[in-house]
Amino acid sequence: MKAKLELADILHRHGPAYRYLHADSLDREQRRVMRAIEQCRTAALGGHVEQCDACGHQRIAYNSCGNRHCPKCQSLARAEWLDHRQADLLPVPYFHVVFTVPQEISAIAFQNKRTVYDILFQATAETLQTIAADPRHLGATIGFIALLH
Repeated sequence: MKAKLELADILHRHGPAYRYLHADSLDREQRRVMRAIEQCRTAALGGHVEQCDACGHQRIAYNSCGNRHCPKCQSLARAEWLDHRQADLLPVPYFHVVFTVPQEISAIAFQNKRTVYDILFQATAETLQTIAADPRHLGATIGFIALLH
């Protein structure tokens, strides 16, 4: 069976070239995140020996980076978050809708986050409610949860 490809594998292979090509646009935090993901659960971060209390079997376990962007470190938190959201769901059909800020507005949004995202959330709410109320679509009053990513 072929080993599962991970983000760290991609960063190991292509990260140096990516950092070189985008040297002018990557900030220190982005570089730090890339390095943390590359080093997560490797000898670079050190490790410890785990031992089974029943049989005494030992294995080396490398330390995690703990970065909130790391898929290895956040897998448990992600699973718990999904479980909690699953418990909130009603037994009805759900739809996932994504609204994206156009590239031309992203620089404005970066400098004026609260104002731009307030406008985005207001426009999103009005759009969803208008389309859902239309009898040609759903003909209903809806509820929704909106998140900013």
